[in-house]
This record gives sequence, C-alpha cells and structure tokens, in this order.
Amino acid sequence: MQLPMATMVAPPEEGEAEGCVQCQRGSKLVLFVTGKCHWGCDYCPLSDNRRESPDMFANERRCNSFDEVIEEAKAMRATGTGITGGDPMLDFDKTVEAVKILKQEFGQEHHIHCYTSIPIGAEKATILGEAGLDELRFHLLDLKLDNYRETIDAAAKAGICVGVELPTEPDKGEILHALLPALSDSPVEFLNLNELEITVGNQENMDVRGFNLSSGITAAAEGSAALSIELKEASEGLDLHVKFCTASYKDAGQLRNRFRRRGEATLRPYEVLSEDDTILFGAVPCALKDAADDVLELSEALGLTEGWIRYDGATQRIEMPLSAAEEIAEHLDVPVMLVEVHPTHERLEVGLVHLNDSR
Repeated sequence: MQLPMATMVAPPEEGEAEGCVQCQRGSKLVLFVTGKCHWGCDYCPLSDNRRESPDMFANERRCNSFDEVIEEAKAMRATGTGITGGDPMLDFDKTVEAVKILKQEFGQEHHIHCYTSIPIGAEKATILGEAGLDELRFHLLDLKLDNYRETIDAAAKAGICVGVELPTEPDKGEILHALLPALSDSPVEFLNLNELEITVGNQENMDVRGFNLSSGITAAAEGSAALSIELKEASEGLDLHVKFCTASYKDAGQLRNRFRRRGEATLRPYEVLSEDDTILFGAVPCALKDAADDVLELSEALGLTEGWIRYDGATQRIEMPLSAAEEIAEHLDVPVMLVEVHPTHERLEVGLVHLNDSR
C-alpha cells in the first residue's frame, strides 16, 4: 500500500535567507557542477554515481553544456539556482561561469546561492561577488570559524550574503553551542541546521558512530532534531538567524514542490498531474511502421485533435488522455495502459497499470 505524502509548504521565517525561501517554493534549480570533493566526510549522503564524478547535473538531468542547464531552468520556471556538489570550489572556473551565464540569461533578479567547505580566500571570494553570486554557504569542516574568517569577510565586502549550513550531528552539541556566539560576532547572517540523514551512501559510517534512525518513516538520525531545536532556542537574542530543516521536509516539501512546479510547466495537453505530483496518461503499444495509421484511426475514433495524441518512438507507444484510454480499453485486443512517470527530464516510469486483459 502506498500512502500519499502530504505536501508541506511552510511560510518563511523572519530573517530567513532568500535561497531558502525559494527552495521551499520549489522554484530553485539545483545545479550540481562537480562531484569532486577531497574531504571524505563520513556523513556525506552523495550517491555513488555522482561521488567524484566530473559530470554536471541540472536537477535530475545530466547536462553536457550550459545550454542544457538553461533548458532545464526554463522547464521548471526557475526563479533562482543553488550550486552544489561535491564542492563547487574544486571546479572554480566552471562555478564562476555558471553564475555569469545564469545571470546573463535570466537577469540579476535570478537568485544564486552556492555551497563550499573550502576557505577559498579573499581573491576568489571577490571574483564570485563580481560574477553576481548572491549567497555563499559555508560548511565548516572543523565546526570552527577561524580558518574561514578571511574568506567570509571578503565575501561580505563583495556584497555576498554569507551563511553557514551544517548537518546537526547528535554528538557535536557542545562544539555547536560554542559556535553560535562566534557566528553572531561575524558577518555571517544565517545558520542552517539540516537534520542528519542516514542514507545508503553513509549508513556504514553512521553505524560505526552509533547513530540510529529516529523512526521507521524518515531517514533522520536519532537525536539530530532535538539538538537542532535546542540550538535554535539558544540563538535567541543573537545577531543571527538559525533555521532548522527536517529530513522529512526536504523530501516531502522542497523536492515535491520542485517536482510539482516542473510538472505544471511541462504537462502535455493529454497529461494530468496526480496527487503524488507524478504525471498520468493513457497509452497503447504500437510499432513504428504502424504508428501513422494507428494514430490517425484513434484520433478520428476518439475525436482527439493535434496535441492530444502522439506517438513516442522511444517507448513505441501511442500516448493519449487517460479518459480516452479507458474508453477504448474493452474494445481493443492489444494492451491499453495507464502510465505514471516522474515530471523530470528523463520522465522515469514509476507505474504501469493495464486497463484491459490483453497483455
């Protein structure tokens, strides 16, 4: 049994970073510029197919050029971009190029934030500011500010909003509490605490550290949420905005909102968006040699105009409204199907239901 996931849309908090506000709406393109990262953090959730990979991804789409990145941004009506990795600073030139190209294509109002764990120094921070980067989020490897202070100061001077974003490790409470006043006394404007997740990529390491799942319905590590809430409460009165982002919200909120946004923007006339933010349509298998005749015959029989029925060569099937497929299912000797796909560039098929007994 599949339980529907509730869509969570939380209003932004006062002082919240603009990058977070847009992510919550699902309107930020996720640009993965490189999988390179030489730190080897034991909690890294990155999948094996992206870890250390030089490939670039825009959302779930593998891209060979920035033209394809722009296509994906337009497909989801992106209002901004989050640049991530790996560590984007390990391909610094590509990261700077991405900022410049996206600003040129979509205008200065296209908000761009970027993540790094590297204290890149004043010169590179200035270059990022000149390129148009709006927001730079640091992952402090030692959970201390000292090694990053020069870069943070230079980034702020270059007009970049500076923040810190960390997974809340349940066994790092003392050092995280000590970090709060240091951040408050710096140009850092916000601290984002992400609930630590136990994934396929980091489960063995998390087992070694003694971390358990908090429940059977999320990937969150036990104790991470409690510490995050404790830190947020401790930040009251400091010159710093602290945000706590739960594992379930990232999955059922931000990701779902982005999927829905892309789905709404790219739906073909005969497709509908389901309650689970997947795309549904009807289909009939058909060989290429028969496609033209069969499409014409079905169009006339069902009264479907151009755009409401099409032949897909990759899957060798005729696609149409689900209502039309249900109408003809009992009259055809070939399979008639309900097809369910993700609203991504690859349109990953996640469901197939036969509407008649011909298989």
